[in-house]
Formats: sequence, structure tokens, C-alpha cells
Amino acid sequence: MDVLRNSFKAALQRQEPQFGLWLGLADAYSTEICAGAGFDWLLIDGEHAPNDVRTILAQLQALAAYPAHPVVRPPVGDVHLIKQLLDIGAQSLLVPLVESAEYARLLVSATRYPPVGIRGVGSALARAARWNRVPNYLEAADREICLMVQIETRKGIEHLDEIAAVGGVDGVFVGPADLSAALGHRGNPAHQDVQAAIENAIARIRAAGKAPGILATDEGLARRYMSLGCTFVAVGLDVSLLSRATQDLARKFKASTTASAPSGSD
Repeated sequence: MDVLRNSFKAALQRQEPQFGLWLGLADAYSTEICAGAGFDWLLIDGEHAPNDVRTILAQLQALAAYPAHPVVRPPVGDVHLIKQLLDIGAQSLLVPLVESAEYARLLVSATRYPPVGIRGVGSALARAARWNRVPNYLEAADREICLMVQIETRKGIEHLDEIAAVGGVDGVFVGPADLSAALGHRGNPAHQDVQAAIENAIARIRAAGKAPGILATDEGLARRYMSLGCTFVAVGLDVSLLSRATQDLARKFKASTTASAPSGSD
């Protein structure tokens, strides 16, 4: 098996739709359960979920035996954190809150080895290089990195064309929750102003030759985004699926118990 080949990046380059699931439970056991469900990619969230480098490592290890491709979202595009995430084996990163081409270029540089970039060379200590057991790792690693940047503010939308034009950026992900808040419709990403901004962004990302992505848990909306050209779409969240399923189950039995309870009259 070619441990360096990034199948997710290759699929995006072919413009082949990739369906994903957001992972927020921060647990390798639940991640492995989701790994066998059939999704193309799984997003390990370090921005809004209680993940750190070690919990992300455990989830990458759990995913290694499955075809679902791991994408890691760090809490911020910190150069030192990116180095750690790449060394533990993350090949695909989704960096939040990107608002300028300058920042996007820094992120590209952080994911590439010198002389092209500034990623520190520590392959002897890196799981990604199988501790120097992958003979050509330093030569081949750069080309298999998949960097996606997240646009989620007015400033990000304003500078979207320049951001998407940055070489080394493979995809641009539109964050509907933060974007709706930035546009004055907090908690309402379905608002027509937000939807118009999203659709405009998808068109501009595609025009730049990059892969557009988004999170959409509503099936109809997800399919609409796909029809507009979104290449990678997260269609659910593990925490929401668990929350909804447990609540529905509890409600079902509570309701049946209430309905069958004695009235208390003789």
C-alpha cells in the first residue's frame, strides 16, 4: 500500500463528489465506528471539539485501517501546530478563518518542506514518514498534501478571488454558520442573503479552478450545493446524529409510558 498517496486530493482533482461526516466526539472508538459507515472523508474537528494533538493522533490511527480519508481541522492556522499535525500523519487540512491571500500563502508554506516552504524537517520522529521507513518521504510528501481553507466572514468573501488563486490551495470551504452570523443572520444559514452569498462563493471558487466545499446537514440543501458544483460536502455531524437518535428513542418510550399509564380514577 502506498502510504503517501492522498486519495481524497486525487478525487478532488478529478472533480469527483466526496461525501463526508463531521467528527466532534473527540474519541477514537466512536471515530472508528464512523469509519466503517461508507463516507469518503471524515473531518476530525479541533476548532469546536475538545481535540488536541494526541486525541487527533489516536483518531488517525483508528482510521488507518479504513478507506475513509481523514481531514483535520486545527483550531487555528498556527505554523507550529500544522507541523505537528502533518508529522502525526494528517495529509489533508481544513484551516478555519482565512481572510487574505497572504495568510493562505503562509498556510501553503507551512505545509511544504524547504526550500519551497517552512515545514520543519523531522521525519525520523514522524509517524507520517513511518519514522523514516518511507524511503522517499521528504521528496514526495509535498505533492500529497491537500490544503483547504475556510471562508466564513465578510472579509473572507471580499478577498475570496485572491485567496482561491493562491497556488497550493486545493479547496475552499464555505462555513455557513459563521458566514450567516457575519451577514447579520446568526443561526439562520438558510436566509436568502446567506444562500446568495454561498452560491456566489461556490461559483467563484469553481472559476478559480479549486474545489468548493461546505457543511450541509439538510439533504435537499446538500444536493443543491452538489448541483452547483461543490466537490466535497459534509452531510452530517456525529454529535448531532447521536443527540437526535437518543432524544428520539427516549421520547418514544416516554410517550408510550405516559399514554398507557393508569388514569388514577376508580
